[in-house]
Amino acid sequence: MAHKYENKQEQLFAKVKGKTGKISDKTHEEHLKLYTGYVNKTNQILDELEKLGVPDPADPKTANQIFSSLRSLKIGLTFAIGGLKNHEIYFDILGGDGKPSGKIEELINRDFGSYENYTKELKATGIAARGWVWTGIDHESGKLFNYIGDAQDTYPVWNVTPLLALDVYEHAYYADFHTARAGYIDEFLKFVDWSAVNARLPKGL
Repeated sequence: MAHKYENKQEQLFAKVKGKTGKISDKTHEEHLKLYTGYVNKTNQILDELEKLGVPDPADPKTANQIFSSLRSLKIGLTFAIGGLKNHEIYFDILGGDGKPSGKIEELINRDFGSYENYTKELKATGIAARGWVWTGIDHESGKLFNYIGDAQDTYPVWNVTPLLALDVYEHAYYADFHTARAGYIDEFLKFVDWSAVNARLPKGL
């Protein structure tokens, strides 16, 4: 039986409800409807892949690089599951007091020089991005870095664990901030739950 991803819409909304200042609950409610769409489509595609079974690689209708059932489903899955996971990180790390502490504070100071430097760099990355930004930790270098992700399925960085996700698609802020993306990012930073970010750090750091 194909794996089914849980729809965590209610839990994610409860995490942020009334806890993100000028980023309104109404924006979160509408935003989470998009998340639910990603969950539903992810599960639907997984069902379709299960029905496809083990494909015959010699059948061009099933497996072909120009167009085929397998290619279409797997590309769609990458986009859908990216949307699912990006949004889960985004909502999981909101609803806090915006004050870093513990190991993540140490890493920020080590790799950016100061929290102020980190926020300036993250904000600039968010202004430069078209969709998603992540603060991730590279398992090889052990260092934090702010990555641009743009769409759900672009620029994956292998061997990097995403710790914080910032959605800069307009649906995340337009109703509350209109075109003032910089103001939205400032507000986002005021309500990061750094304990949740710490919980995402790889064990052994």
